[in-house]
Amino acid sequence: MNPLENDMNDVNSPDLNSQVSSLQNQVIFLKLALVVIGGTLVTYLAYQSHIYSKDVTREHDIAEPIIEAFHQRYPLGEELKKQLAGYAVTHPDFQPILKKYGWVPPSGQSTNPSPVRK
Repeated sequence: MNPLENDMNDVNSPDLNSQVSSLQNQVIFLKLALVVIGGTLVTYLAYQSHIYSKDVTREHDIAEPIIEAFHQRYPLGEELKKQLAGYAVTHPDFQPILKKYGWVPPSGQSTNPSPVRK
């Protein structure tokens, strides 16, 4: 007998058949567990999506008047920026304050520097 024939006889052994059967049962169980866990995750994410969509709708209703008020008052802010830029040009002492808050002052220099206070 050659080694291949010996291996063929081992394939038909009852111990090997029980091991294969056990592995098949484990694979089936793991597939079932994967389906259950996947379904649970999908259900949870669908529930969270539903809850967050309600939150977004509620927050949108709250934020809409605030955003509208901002858009209505935006030109006033732009006018204030222009006035501050003009003031910074005529008063160089004010430029470091603008730089401190991250606004680059206009490059024009005034011909009349502000008087020094004593």
